[in-house]
Amino acid sequence: MKMIQSGLLSILLLGFTLGIKHATEPDHVIAVSTIASQTKRLSRSSLAGIFWGLGHTAILLLIGIIVISFGQHISGSIALSLELIVGMMLVYLGLSGFKSDKAINVVAIKHFHKKSFLIGGIHGLAGSAALVIMTTAQAQNSREAFLFMLIFGVGTIFGMLLFTTILGLPFLLSLRQKKLSINITRVASIISIVYGVYYMIEVGRNFFI
Repeated sequence: MKMIQSGLLSILLLGFTLGIKHATEPDHVIAVSTIASQTKRLSRSSLAGIFWGLGHTAILLLIGIIVISFGQHISGSIALSLELIVGMMLVYLGLSGFKSDKAINVVAIKHFHKKSFLIGGIHGLAGSAALVIMTTAQAQNSREAFLFMLIFGVGTIFGMLLFTTILGLPFLLSLRQKKLSINITRVASIISIVYGVYYMIEVGRNFFI
């Protein structure tokens, strides 16, 4: 019994650690940085990370449970198609960042939590195939699989909360200098566009491998 509990604890600890690491992937950090750049409060940057993590976790759990329960798998073509959507989203977020100059003067960005949740959900769709593979490799049964995915999600939420808080600091500190604040926002937007294009090119190359 103790060996079983120890094994389960190890799996959950691994899931939490991998969840935190997952939050630091470049496409995730770049996506939430575009949101953080449009907020005027550090608390809003932190909340953006939380809502991103919630959306990401909700979709991962939903897709993961359905796929594992029916003993199915997500095909490579579908997985790549979902990854392509992530690249398109990064470009969109970057372009929208250039329209947010006016938002610098707005006290509160409306519906930012819904946007963060949606972005997290899209990333969750794209990452569902990899999570299912990872879960089946670690878990011995459906109960362990569910717990692994859940704790993975908790780790992701925690990691994204931490990193969006850190990312929000330079944007917050630059608010007193409007020009600097706008320039930082534009840099974040350019990075998002460039990485989004690069991401789509890489996904496109994988379609033909």
